[in-house]
Amino acid sequence: MTNQAIELLRSYDGPRFRIMEVCGTHTHEIFRQGVRNLLSPQIDLISGPGCPVCVTPVDYIDEAVMLALEHHAVICTFGDLVRIPGTKQSLAQARGNGAAVQVVYSPQDAAEYAKEHPDRQVVFLSVGFETTVPSSCIAVQNAIRWGLDNFSLLTANKTMPVAYEAMRDACDAYLYPGHVHAIIGTGLCEEMKDRGVSGVLAGFTARELVTALAVAVTKFRTGEPFFENCYPRVVKPEGNRAAVEMINRYMEPCDAQWRGLGVLPGSGLALRPEYAPFDARKKFDLPKLCGHANPACRCGDVLRGVCRPTDCKVFGTGCTPEHPVGACMVSGEGACSAWYLYGGVSL
Repeated sequence: MTNQAIELLRSYDGPRFRIMEVCGTHTHEIFRQGVRNLLSPQIDLISGPGCPVCVTPVDYIDEAVMLALEHHAVICTFGDLVRIPGTKQSLAQARGNGAAVQVVYSPQDAAEYAKEHPDRQVVFLSVGFETTVPSSCIAVQNAIRWGLDNFSLLTANKTMPVAYEAMRDACDAYLYPGHVHAIIGTGLCEEMKDRGVSGVLAGFTARELVTALAVAVTKFRTGEPFFENCYPRVVKPEGNRAAVEMINRYMEPCDAQWRGLGVLPGSGLALRPEYAPFDARKKFDLPKLCGHANPACRCGDVLRGVCRPTDCKVFGTGCTPEHPVGACMVSGEGACSAWYLYGGVSL
Protein backbone atom coordinates (compact mmCIF):
# COMPACT_ATOMS: atom_id res chain seq x y z
CA MET A 1 0.00 0.00 0.00
CA THR A 2 2.81 2.44 0.87
CA ASN A 3 4.63 1.92 -2.46
CA GLN A 4 1.37 2.47 -4.31
CA ALA A 5 0.69 5.56 -2.23
CA ILE A 6 4.16 6.97 -2.92
CA GLU A 7 3.75 6.40 -6.65
CA LEU A 8 0.35 8.10 -6.59
CA LEU A 9 1.77 11.15 -4.79
CA ARG A 10 4.75 11.38 -7.15
CA SER A 11 2.76 10.98 -10.36
CA TYR A 12 -0.23 13.18 -9.55
CA ASP A 13 -0.70 15.62 -12.46
CA GLY A 14 -4.21 16.91 -11.83
CA PRO A 15 -5.31 20.38 -10.69
CA ARG A 16 -3.16 22.05 -8.07
CA PHE A 17 -4.09 20.55 -4.69
CA ARG A 18 -3.52 22.63 -1.56
CA ILE A 19 -3.42 20.62 1.67
CA MET A 20 -3.12 22.43 5.00
CA GLU A 21 -1.24 20.61 7.75
CA VAL A 22 -3.18 22.08 10.65
CA CYS A 23 -0.96 20.39 13.24
CA GLY A 24 2.52 21.74 13.87
CA THR A 25 3.76 18.26 14.70
CA HIS A 26 2.60 17.12 11.26
CA THR A 27 4.62 19.95 9.71
CA HIS A 28 7.78 18.87 11.51
CA GLU A 29 7.28 15.15 10.87
CA ILE A 30 6.55 15.70 7.17
CA PHE A 31 9.87 17.52 6.88
CA ARG A 32 11.83 15.21 9.17
CA GLN A 33 10.71 12.05 7.42
CA GLY A 34 11.22 13.42 3.91
CA VAL A 35 7.56 13.23 2.90
CA ARG A 36 7.73 16.53 1.00
CA ASN A 37 10.31 14.99 -1.34
CA LEU A 38 7.73 12.41 -2.45
CA LEU A 39 5.15 14.91 -3.66
CA SER A 40 4.27 15.98 -7.17
CA PRO A 41 4.79 19.71 -7.87
CA GLN A 42 0.99 19.89 -8.16
CA ILE A 43 0.58 19.07 -4.46
CA ASP A 44 1.15 22.07 -2.23
CA LEU A 45 1.48 21.58 1.52
CA ILE A 46 0.53 24.67 3.54
CA SER A 47 1.27 25.15 7.22
CA GLY A 48 -1.71 26.27 9.30
CA PRO A 49 -2.62 27.56 12.77
CA GLY A 50 -2.17 24.28 14.65
CA CYS A 51 0.79 25.27 16.82
CA PRO A 52 -0.68 26.44 20.15
CA VAL A 53 2.39 28.44 21.12
CA CYS A 54 2.53 30.11 17.71
CA VAL A 55 -1.08 31.32 17.71
CA THR A 56 -0.80 32.69 21.26
CA PRO A 57 -0.92 36.50 20.88
CA VAL A 58 1.74 38.94 22.02
CA ASP A 59 -0.48 40.46 24.71
CA TYR A 60 -0.60 37.07 26.47
CA ILE A 61 3.18 37.16 26.87
CA ASP A 62 2.84 40.74 28.12
CA GLU A 63 0.30 39.57 30.71
CA ALA A 64 2.67 36.86 31.91
CA VAL A 65 5.54 39.34 32.17
CA MET A 66 3.30 41.72 34.14
CA LEU A 67 2.33 38.94 36.55
CA ALA A 68 5.98 38.07 37.07
CA LEU A 69 7.48 41.53 37.43
CA GLU A 70 4.66 43.62 38.90
CA HIS A 71 2.77 41.03 40.93
CA HIS A 72 5.83 38.91 41.78
CA ALA A 73 4.07 35.68 40.84
CA VAL A 74 6.04 32.56 40.02
CA ILE A 75 5.33 31.79 36.38
CA CYS A 76 5.22 28.07 35.60
CA THR A 77 5.27 27.30 31.91
CA PHE A 78 6.25 24.93 29.14
CA GLY A 79 9.69 25.73 27.79
CA ASP A 80 8.72 27.12 24.39
CA LEU A 81 6.76 30.01 25.87
CA VAL A 82 9.78 31.33 27.75
CA ARG A 83 11.44 32.65 24.58
CA ILE A 84 8.38 33.98 22.72
CA PRO A 85 8.89 37.74 22.22
CA GLY A 86 6.45 40.05 23.97
CA THR A 87 5.93 43.69 23.13
CA LYS A 88 8.96 44.76 25.16
CA GLN A 89 10.48 41.54 26.46
CA SER A 90 10.13 37.78 26.62
CA LEU A 91 9.79 35.77 29.80
CA ALA A 92 13.42 34.80 29.41
CA GLN A 93 14.38 38.48 29.45
CA ALA A 94 12.03 39.09 32.37
CA ARG A 95 13.78 36.31 34.26
CA GLY A 96 17.03 38.16 33.67
CA ASN A 97 15.36 41.18 35.26
CA GLY A 98 14.44 39.25 38.39
CA ALA A 99 11.24 37.43 37.44
CA ALA A 100 10.62 33.94 38.81
CA VAL A 101 10.00 31.67 35.80
CA GLN A 102 9.88 27.91 36.26
CA VAL A 103 9.82 25.49 33.31
CA VAL A 104 7.48 22.57 34.05
CA TYR A 105 6.33 19.55 32.09
CA SER A 106 2.67 19.59 33.09
CA PRO A 107 0.06 21.76 34.86
CA GLN A 108 0.22 19.23 37.69
CA ASP A 109 3.88 20.13 38.24
CA ALA A 110 2.80 23.75 38.69
CA ALA A 111 0.11 22.79 41.21
CA GLU A 112 2.66 20.71 43.10
CA TYR A 113 5.03 23.68 43.13
CA ALA A 114 2.27 25.87 44.59
CA LYS A 115 1.60 23.23 47.26
CA GLU A 116 5.29 23.16 48.19
CA HIS A 117 5.59 26.99 48.23
CA PRO A 118 2.46 28.26 50.05
CA ASP A 119 4.03 31.71 50.50
CA ARG A 120 4.26 32.32 46.72
CA GLN A 121 1.53 32.97 44.17
CA VAL A 122 2.00 30.48 41.34
CA VAL A 123 0.52 30.98 37.86
CA PHE A 124 0.53 28.28 35.22
CA LEU A 125 0.46 29.47 31.59
CA SER A 126 -2.31 27.32 30.17
CA VAL A 127 -2.00 27.26 26.39
CA GLY A 128 -2.95 24.54 23.93
CA PHE A 129 -5.88 22.98 22.13
CA GLU A 130 -8.37 20.35 23.24
CA THR A 131 -5.53 17.86 23.70
CA THR A 132 -3.96 19.59 26.70
CA VAL A 133 -6.92 21.36 28.32
CA PRO A 134 -7.98 18.36 30.47
CA SER A 135 -4.61 18.38 32.25
CA SER A 136 -5.10 22.04 33.22
CA CYS A 137 -8.55 21.16 34.54
CA ILE A 138 -7.07 18.34 36.62
CA ALA A 139 -4.56 20.80 38.10
CA VAL A 140 -7.43 23.06 39.19
CA GLN A 141 -9.28 20.03 40.56
CA ASN A 142 -6.24 19.11 42.65
CA ALA A 143 -5.72 22.69 43.81
CA ILE A 144 -9.28 22.64 45.14
CA ARG A 145 -8.72 19.28 46.81
CA TRP A 146 -5.53 20.55 48.48
CA GLY A 147 -7.11 23.84 49.54
CA LEU A 148 -4.61 25.97 47.62
CA ASP A 149 -5.25 29.70 47.43
CA ASN A 150 -1.93 30.46 45.69
CA PHE A 151 -2.46 28.65 42.39
CA SER A 152 -4.12 29.99 39.24
CA LEU A 153 -4.19 29.65 35.47
CA LEU A 154 -3.52 32.31 32.86
CA THR A 155 -5.55 30.76 30.07
CA ALA A 156 -4.99 31.00 26.33
CA ASN A 157 -6.56 27.67 25.45
CA LYS A 158 -8.16 27.40 22.05
CA THR A 159 -10.44 25.01 20.19
CA MET A 160 -10.22 24.09 16.53
CA PRO A 161 -13.81 24.15 15.12
CA VAL A 162 -14.06 27.90 14.53
CA ALA A 163 -10.51 28.01 13.16
CA TYR A 164 -11.37 25.33 10.59
CA GLU A 165 -14.23 27.46 9.37
CA ALA A 166 -12.10 30.61 9.33
CA MET A 167 -9.36 28.92 7.26
CA ARG A 168 -11.54 27.00 4.82
CA ASP A 169 -10.65 29.17 1.81
CA ALA A 170 -6.90 28.87 2.41
CA CYS A 171 -6.75 25.26 1.20
CA ASP A 172 -8.57 22.51 -0.69
CA ALA A 173 -8.38 20.01 2.18
CA TYR A 174 -7.18 19.75 5.75
CA LEU A 175 -4.74 17.27 7.15
CA TYR A 176 -6.63 17.13 10.42
CA PRO A 177 -4.63 16.91 13.70
CA GLY A 178 -4.86 13.42 15.14
CA HIS A 179 -4.26 14.47 18.75
CA VAL A 180 -7.11 16.99 18.80
CA HIS A 181 -9.60 14.57 17.29
CA ALA A 182 -8.55 11.80 19.65
CA ILE A 183 -10.31 14.03 22.20
CA ILE A 184 -13.25 15.47 20.26
CA GLY A 185 -13.87 12.58 17.82
CA THR A 186 -14.75 12.72 14.14
CA GLY A 187 -18.22 14.27 14.23
CA LEU A 188 -16.90 17.75 13.48
CA CYS A 189 -15.02 16.48 10.41
CA GLU A 190 -18.21 14.88 9.09
CA GLU A 191 -20.07 18.14 9.65
CA MET A 192 -17.34 20.06 7.81
CA LYS A 193 -17.65 17.67 4.87
CA ASP A 194 -21.39 18.35 4.76
CA ARG A 195 -20.56 22.07 4.56
CA GLY A 196 -18.19 21.47 1.65
CA VAL A 197 -14.90 21.33 3.58
CA SER A 198 -12.68 18.32 2.87
CA GLY A 199 -10.03 16.64 4.99
CA VAL A 200 -8.34 13.49 6.22
CA LEU A 201 -7.23 12.55 9.72
CA ALA A 202 -3.60 11.49 9.87
CA GLY A 203 -1.19 9.88 12.28
CA PHE A 204 2.45 10.83 12.64
CA THR A 205 4.57 8.02 11.22
CA ALA A 206 5.86 8.19 7.64
CA ARG A 207 3.51 5.38 6.61
CA GLU A 208 0.51 7.08 8.20
CA LEU A 209 1.29 10.45 6.65
CA VAL A 210 1.91 9.06 3.17
CA THR A 211 -1.26 6.97 3.33
CA ALA A 212 -3.37 9.94 4.46
CA LEU A 213 -1.99 12.20 1.73
CA ALA A 214 -2.59 9.52 -0.91
CA VAL A 215 -6.18 9.08 0.28
CA ALA A 216 -6.67 12.84 0.10
CA VAL A 217 -5.36 12.98 -3.48
CA THR A 218 -7.58 10.06 -4.52
CA LYS A 219 -10.66 11.68 -2.99
CA PHE A 220 -9.80 15.11 -4.39
CA ARG A 221 -9.88 13.70 -7.91
CA THR A 222 -13.59 12.91 -7.52
CA GLY A 223 -14.44 16.59 -7.21
CA GLU A 224 -16.70 15.98 -4.18
CA PRO A 225 -16.18 17.04 -0.55
CA PHE A 226 -14.67 14.21 1.47
CA PHE A 227 -13.56 13.07 4.89
CA GLU A 228 -11.61 9.94 5.81
CA ASN A 229 -10.24 8.85 9.17
CA CYS A 230 -6.77 7.51 8.35
CA TYR A 231 -5.80 7.30 12.02
CA PRO A 232 -8.44 4.87 13.36
CA ARG A 233 -6.08 3.16 15.80
CA VAL A 234 -6.14 6.36 17.89
CA VAL A 235 -9.08 8.48 16.74
CA LYS A 236 -12.52 7.02 17.40
CA PRO A 237 -15.81 8.55 16.22
CA GLU A 238 -16.87 9.34 19.78
CA GLY A 239 -13.49 10.70 20.87
CA ASN A 240 -12.56 10.69 24.55
CA ARG A 241 -15.78 11.39 26.40
CA ALA A 242 -14.16 11.55 29.83
CA ALA A 243 -11.75 14.24 28.63
CA VAL A 244 -14.57 16.25 27.02
CA GLU A 245 -16.61 16.02 30.23
CA MET A 246 -13.62 17.26 32.22
CA ILE A 247 -13.22 20.25 29.90
CA ASN A 248 -16.93 21.11 30.07
CA ARG A 249 -16.96 20.86 33.86
CA TYR A 250 -14.25 23.48 34.38
CA MET A 251 -14.18 25.53 31.18
CA GLU A 252 -16.60 27.45 28.99
CA PRO A 253 -16.25 28.93 25.48
CA CYS A 254 -15.04 32.50 25.07
CA ASP A 255 -13.84 34.72 22.26
CA ALA A 256 -10.12 34.30 21.65
CA GLN A 257 -7.36 36.23 19.95
CA TRP A 258 -5.28 34.15 17.52
CA ARG A 259 -1.99 35.43 16.19
CA GLY A 260 -2.57 36.10 12.51
CA LEU A 261 -6.28 35.33 12.56
CA GLY A 262 -7.57 37.99 14.94
CA VAL A 263 -10.45 37.41 17.33
CA LEU A 264 -12.44 34.25 16.56
CA PRO A 265 -15.75 34.20 18.46
CA GLY A 266 -16.22 31.20 20.72
CA SER A 267 -12.84 29.70 19.83
CA GLY A 268 -11.28 29.96 23.27
CA LEU A 269 -11.78 28.37 26.66
CA ALA A 270 -11.91 30.18 29.99
CA LEU A 271 -12.52 28.93 33.52
CA ARG A 272 -16.17 28.96 34.50
CA PRO A 273 -17.24 31.70 36.97
CA GLU A 274 -17.39 29.28 39.88
CA TYR A 275 -13.64 28.71 39.48
CA ALA A 276 -12.77 32.43 39.39
CA PRO A 277 -10.32 32.10 42.33
CA PHE A 278 -8.12 30.08 39.96
CA ASP A 279 -8.37 32.57 37.07
CA ALA A 280 -5.21 34.71 37.14
CA ARG A 281 -6.79 37.59 35.22
CA LYS A 282 -9.52 37.92 37.84
CA LYS A 283 -7.34 37.16 40.84
CA PHE A 284 -4.79 39.86 39.94
CA ASP A 285 -7.30 42.19 38.24
CA LEU A 286 -5.17 42.37 35.10
CA PRO A 287 -5.89 45.26 32.72
CA LYS A 288 -6.70 44.62 29.09
CA LEU A 289 -3.42 44.77 27.18
CA CYS A 290 -2.81 45.35 23.50
CA GLY A 291 0.47 43.77 22.48
CA HIS A 292 2.49 44.65 19.40
CA ALA A 293 4.58 42.11 17.50
CA ASN A 294 7.80 43.03 15.74
CA PRO A 295 6.67 44.48 12.38
CA ALA A 296 9.41 42.54 10.58
CA CYS A 297 7.80 39.24 11.61
CA ARG A 298 5.37 37.48 9.22
CA CYS A 299 4.26 34.73 11.63
CA GLY A 300 0.67 35.84 11.20
CA ASP A 301 0.85 35.37 7.44
CA VAL A 302 2.48 31.96 7.86
CA LEU A 303 -0.27 30.86 10.24
CA ARG A 304 -2.94 31.99 7.76
CA GLY A 305 -1.29 30.01 5.01
CA VAL A 306 -0.75 33.06 2.80
CA CYS A 307 3.05 32.77 2.71
CA ARG A 308 5.84 30.31 3.38
CA PRO A 309 8.36 30.99 6.12
CA THR A 310 11.03 31.59 3.48
CA ASP A 311 8.96 34.49 2.11
CA CYS A 312 9.71 36.43 5.30
CA LYS A 313 12.65 38.82 4.85
CA VAL A 314 14.11 38.05 8.28
CA PHE A 315 13.80 34.25 8.01
CA GLY A 316 17.16 32.58 8.61
CA THR A 317 19.00 35.89 8.96
CA GLY A 318 17.51 38.24 11.55
CA CYS A 319 15.25 35.45 12.80
CA THR A 320 16.75 32.11 13.82
CA PRO A 321 15.98 29.60 16.59
CA GLU A 322 18.81 31.14 18.64
CA HIS A 323 17.52 34.70 18.10
CA PRO A 324 13.81 34.44 17.23
CA VAL A 325 11.82 37.43 16.05
CA GLY A 326 8.53 35.55 16.00
CA ALA A 327 6.77 32.69 17.74
CA CYS A 328 6.86 30.34 14.75
CA MET A 329 10.65 30.20 14.96
CA VAL A 330 10.64 29.46 18.70
CA SER A 331 8.13 26.66 19.06
CA GLY A 332 9.02 23.02 18.56
CA GLU A 333 5.84 22.83 16.48
CA GLY A 334 6.37 26.08 14.58
CA ALA A 335 6.43 26.15 10.79
CA CYS A 336 9.40 28.52 10.65
CA SER A 337 11.49 26.31 12.90
CA ALA A 338 10.62 23.29 10.72
CA TRP A 339 11.66 25.07 7.53
CA TYR A 340 14.85 26.27 9.20
CA LEU A 341 15.82 22.96 10.82
CA TYR A 342 15.03 20.66 7.91
CA GLY A 343 16.29 22.63 4.95
CA GLY A 344 13.23 24.57 3.86
CA VAL A 345 15.49 27.31 2.52
CA SER A 346 16.36 25.16 -0.49
CA LEU A 347 12.83 23.99 -1.25
